[in-house]
Amino acid sequence: MDHQHGRLLVVGGTHGNERTAPWILQCWEAQPALFASPLPTTNCIGNPEAYGANRRYMDRDLNRCFTEALLRDRNCTVREVSRARELVDTYGPNGKNPHSLVLDLHTTTAAMGSSVVVCGERPVDLALAALVHQAIGIPIYLFRINEEHPEECGFLVRRWPCGLVLEVGPVAQGIVDMGTVRKTAACLESVLAVLGDCLRSKAKLPESVVVHRHLASLDWPRDGDGRRIAGLHPDRSQWDWTVLLPGDPLFLMETGETIAYQGEEPVWPVFCNEASYEEKGIALSLTQREIKTPPADGLEALLALLGS
Repeated sequence: MDHQHGRLLVVGGTHGNERTAPWILQCWEAQPALFASPLPTTNCIGNPEAYGANRRYMDRDLNRCFTEALLRDRNCTVREVSRARELVDTYGPNGKNPHSLVLDLHTTTAAMGSSVVVCGERPVDLALAALVHQAIGIPIYLFRINEEHPEECGFLVRRWPCGLVLEVGPVAQGIVDMGTVRKTAACLESVLAVLGDCLRSKAKLPESVVVHRHLASLDWPRDGDGRRIAGLHPDRSQWDWTVLLPGDPLFLMETGETIAYQGEEPVWPVFCNEASYEEKGIALSLTQREIKTPPADGLEALLALLGS
């Protein structure tokens, strides 16, 4: 379908209380020259109802509603599932207004700075992430897709041929913070510049790139009633992206007791103390640092999607 090549969808407000990206899209609409996209670009609010209510979601997390099973189930009337279906039917690769690439803009309450999230290991996504990392140096978080647990997946970006998540923090939920706006806008500008380089045949993959591959997520220590009884240990000056060694302090219990990390290998935590993950039973996620060779076939696939 040649008509879908080279169209970019930029989504903000997939979570309605993450206000940064919708503000950026609002500014972009008011100032069309604010960002120079090299591609025909459509901007949209992922979850308008939740955004209007300043809530993460209304019925369930929209960014877990893009599984094939949920999208096929036309009898499901959950608001976020209906919205996911609407987005795919409208902007998906086979939709009424097809797009081939998507950028999903998010914020986090965790002190992670700016990062790019790859959901799964599609070569085209890894290639684009490597080019963005090469351009601005932000870390890559590689979240594995576990087909045995589809409820953990269902990410928006997986329904497009190429898709990345930009994640910027820390920022509180429900507010527009101009510092975070500037950081997110800088990341967006960089991705657009990378896509422009691809169109001009100037893009060249780095020989290697460091990725942080998701290993597991840890819940807080809880008592028999499920009540949380610990917080992250205060002796670490920075949690996100810094190495956690076996035996290092991990949790500080309500009793004052220190719980050490019991793993056998060094890990690098991310999304530490993320507010929205409290309901998911996630205190932090653990990653393994890997050096990867960016896939050449991924760059070829990206160039093909761009029509260059």
